[in-house]
Amino acid sequence: MIAGKRVLAIIPARGGSKGVLRKNIRELGGKPLIAWTIEETKKSNYIDRLILSSEDAEIIAIAEQWGCEVPFVRPQELAQDETPGIDPVIHAIEALEEKYDYVVLLQVTSPLRSVEDIDGCLELMIQENAISCVSVTEPDKSPYWMYTMSEGSHRLDSLITQEIEISRRQDLPRVYALNGAVYVNRCDALMKTKKMINGGTIGYMMPKERSVDIDTEADFVFLNYILQKK
Repeated sequence: MIAGKRVLAIIPARGGSKGVLRKNIRELGGKPLIAWTIEETKKSNYIDRLILSSEDAEIIAIAEQWGCEVPFVRPQELAQDETPGIDPVIHAIEALEEKYDYVVLLQVTSPLRSVEDIDGCLELMIQENAISCVSVTEPDKSPYWMYTMSEGSHRLDSLITQEIEISRRQDLPRVYALNGAVYVNRCDALMKTKKMINGGTIGYMMPKERSVDIDTEADFVFLNYILQKK
């Protein structure tokens, strides 16, 4: 609970991942990938309840072994490749008898996010009286130096039109990218808009070293190497 408001945390983890087979429970640094998120979330000073949303029996069993509550089995129709990410969150809120003021979405693929980041997003929500907050980081490449390319002529066109071309990186406007680690929403607003990000969303800055997103086989190999070095 934070500022008298009850907080629900949801870990979505379906079984049909395509990029890396069974990635949600694949071992990383000596434990299943999902365990990293469960362990860190359980340290939170504000989260009242942590649950898993999954249709997969093996993922459910492993999550329970690591201390995550599984109050329901996600319907198969909400575990497809084309299922919007917001749908399992709405389903979870509606499936629970208890009502919560805030919902926190924590994706398994951000194993290095810390409890500092989770609680920091919630604290910023309260401080700014916001309806939603998402974690962001500064990208390695600025979109001001990115281009589109036509298929026929291979001509490059600037992604962002600039009146005056900027040649030095330090002169570029600071930009921020979603890192997928933490999404916090006011439940009432979320149920109305059916969106995790809207016009009133604020950003919580996370360092690059905690913003690693596991999406490919190479990501697993690289992060395992880094964790072994540590």
